Amino acid sequence: MRYIFTIIITLFFSAQLFASSILVPMDKAQANHLKAYGIAYFVLENGVTMEWLLNYRGGSFLLPHLSAIENELVIRGVSYEIVADGQVNNIKRNIASPEVNQEVVQLEVAPKIAVYTPGGKQPWDDAVTLVMEYAEIPYDKVYDSTVIAGGLKEYDWLHLHHEDFTGQYGKFYSAYRNAQWYREQVATLEASAQSLGFSKVSDMKLAVAETIKSYVFSGGFLFTMCSGTDSFDIALAAHETDIAEQMFDGDGVDPNYKSKLDFNKTLAFENFEIIENPMEYEYSTIDGTNRHRRIGEKDDIFTLFEFSAKWDVVPTMLTQNHTTILKNFYGQTTDFVKDYIKSSVTIMGESKAIETVKYVHGELGLGTWTFYGGHDPEDYQHRVGDPHTDLSLHPNSPGYRLILNNVLFPAAKKKKRKT
Repeated sequence: MRYIFTIIITLFFSAQLFASSILVPMDKAQANHLKAYGIAYFVLENGVTMEWLLNYRGGSFLLPHLSAIENELVIRGVSYEIVADGQVNNIKRNIASPEVNQEVVQLEVAPKIAVYTPGGKQPWDDAVTLVMEYAEIPYDKVYDSTVIAGGLKEYDWLHLHHEDFTGQYGKFYSAYRNAQWYREQVATLEASAQSLGFSKVSDMKLAVAETIKSYVFSGGFLFTMCSGTDSFDIALAAHETDIAEQMFDGDGVDPNYKSKLDFNKTLAFENFEIIENPMEYEYSTIDGTNRHRRIGEKDDIFTLFEFSAKWDVVPTMLTQNHTTILKNFYGQTTDFVKDYIKSSVTIMGESKAIETVKYVHGELGLGTWTFYGGHDPEDYQHRVGDPHTDLSLHPNSPGYRLILNNVLFPAAKKKKRKT
């Protein structure tokens, strides 16, 4: 009888010993932050729920202790710790304390992802597709015809490639109008506009921007970087006028366009001025690029804001990182002059010394949008034709982490997929 009792006790404590979870730390102990997000997506994609421990060790992930997950962590080179149930309970008890700026968020369903990008673009042409490839997060490519046809309803999350929604072909005319790639881009877009029933590329891009805005209003999650931010809002503001010169759309700028700009239509920006000169590589006064030229790379940084994890859950998710001070990086739109940002917008990262904002977020209807300035977080001054970034050399990039926060963010929304 005593022997049987000993066996029962032994089995009980053995069961307790193996009742455990996997903690994926996201502080400086993590060997590969970027691939850790890919693990999180892998878990969700396979129908397993998980938890995001906001502000706990850099925004760590808590996963079920399953052999398939542990094997994947090993294969991808992601650091992890096995924690017993008692440890998990202590962690959550501490997080729940009102005095602690931390929170537990359950992630439920892997979002279906689309990237708005023209055909022929390689993953390394865009920081978002580059990091999703590296993190092994699947996505579909869509472009103008799919958007106009209503195809966005199939997706939860949409990223806009570095697009020019004003129909001015990125304002590359001055430097690249004789380049083969530029000529091909113009010809392709003009043919696409004609096939979709638009007389001008600028009209087609406006229709695309308005459709994307409706997608957000209906519950979609929008994320964009570089010129996909300000050119989007500029196109919306100019919906009843013409701001493109003759070499872009075959006719001139509306001489009365300034009085026709409608800032009620924009998401993030207001009261900005258009840069009319077609030979100048700039859309408007929104962009803060010139302010960075007087700083120099060494001192060019931006700082993430700290939010209340228990009350401001969304911006807290979007700013999870292992540092709050990040290296800045240029783009056609490097960041946003603070004077032109609407008061309703949530500012999440800024360069305070030069009064520019790097990272902003807002809500529209049932959905949300996030704008992130710059082209490549690990290439300070990326230029046309520069070699692409090898992310295996930057597995802990805090700038790229901000992108991946946005990819996971929709998984925390407890709502049905759009139909």
